[in-house]
Order: sequence, then C-alpha cells, then structure tokens
Amino acid sequence: MLKAIIIDDEKNSRNALRQKLVNHCPEVTVIGECDNGEEGIKMIGISHPDIVFLDVEMPRMNGFTMLQQLTHYDFEIIFITAYDQYAIKAIKFSALDYLLKPVEVEDLKFAVEKVTKKRKQVEGNKRVELLLQNFLEEKSANKRIAIASMDGLLFIATDDIIYLEANGNYTIFHIAGNRKITATKTLKDFEELLPASLFIRIHHSYLINKHGIEKYIKGEGGHVVMKNGVTLDVARRKKEEFMKAIG
Repeated sequence: MLKAIIIDDEKNSRNALRQKLVNHCPEVTVIGECDNGEEGIKMIGISHPDIVFLDVEMPRMNGFTMLQQLTHYDFEIIFITAYDQYAIKAIKFSALDYLLKPVEVEDLKFAVEKVTKKRKQVEGNKRVELLLQNFLEEKSANKRIAIASMDGLLFIATDDIIYLEANGNYTIFHIAGNRKITATKTLKDFEELLPASLFIRIHHSYLINKHGIEKYIKGEGGHVVMKNGVTLDVARRKKEEFMKAIG
C-alpha cells in the first residue's frame, strides 16, 4: 500500500484527484491534503508519504519552491500542472512524472504504476536535485539531463553531449571522452526535449550539439566533422536550416 499526500491550492482539483485514486488506484491511500506549500512541508515531515501529488502553480510558494525547502526526498513526486511548457520541460529533463489538469484516469493509473516500480530504485533524490538545479539555473548553459538507459538512469551535462544517433526506437548518445549511452527513447523524443538553440537536427539519423562541431565540409548537403573525429552527413533538405543555426 502506498501512502499519498495531495498538495494543491484548488479544492475541486484535490477532490477530483482523491476520488479518482479511490476508484481506480486501490494501491494508493490518501493520508492527507494541503492547499499550500507551507502546510505541505509540515505534512511531509509528519506523515512520511510514499507519493506526493504536487501542484506546480500555487500562490506564494509554487511546487518547485516548496521542494527547495526540503532536505530529504524519500518519496516519489507526481506533479500536477496546467500546461506550462517550461515547467514540463524541466520535469521531463529530470525523468520525473507529471499529470496535466484535468487529470485523465488512464494517465493517473500509468503514473502510479511507474511510481510503484521507482520505489524499488534509489534515484529519487538525484532526480529531484536535478530538477531543482535546472529550474533554478534556467540560464545556465551546463544543464544536466537524466537519461533512461538499459542500466538505469544516468545524469549527463548537456555540454558533454557531442551528438545523438537514431537507432530504431532507441537513441545512442555520443558523449565527450568517447563514451556512448543507449537511451530507451527515440531521437524525436530528445529533439523535442533538448534546447533547439543548442541542438540541431541535420539528418533523420543525427541530432548534433552545435558546440561539438569541429568543421563543416561543403557539398550538396555537406558534412560536419565533430569534436570526437566522427564525420556526419548533413541532409540536403536540412542544409539551409543548419547553416542558419550555425550563423
């Protein structure tokens, strides 16, 4: 049985989420509810939940600011949010879960199922710490991303990524130091997640870090030589976009 707390300033949202948990997630028991971050901090300290359903947008203290006030994260977090593009990207970067308001039953069941699996792992603290680091240092060039690989979660600085290579439903990360990581998401998933100001799709198989380019060789589409010595094709249809991106 998983003990849960709901932290959301909207009473209707709390009621709706509680009822959906009762009806569709019998493995979860709601042991408390709060309508603000300050009360949430107190309740977490007293009741030691397994899951915290946390609203991102709350007055006075939003969900991320609330997490800053905590020193331990021995619980899983499922964020509840209206569509906030930046908040969602920060959450995805950290391999944490979120639900969009109004919460759909199937999405809720899937998120709870993932939490059940994650409770058996030890990466919770790192994921929350990564979220706060990236969110609070929004303008930092050296953000880190959590990559789900065959061996678990790996935490990589985006500046260390030279390029990404499509491999069916997987993606191979080529990292500084001649390291490679096979991630369990598609190249398109990472293209949507990584900052477009830094990562350029030059081919259906390649997404490159423009800081990782050593040289461009002219041609119909041309070629780029990356810092690790690898030469990659630039697709003809991507050439104009690529040239604009590198100035």
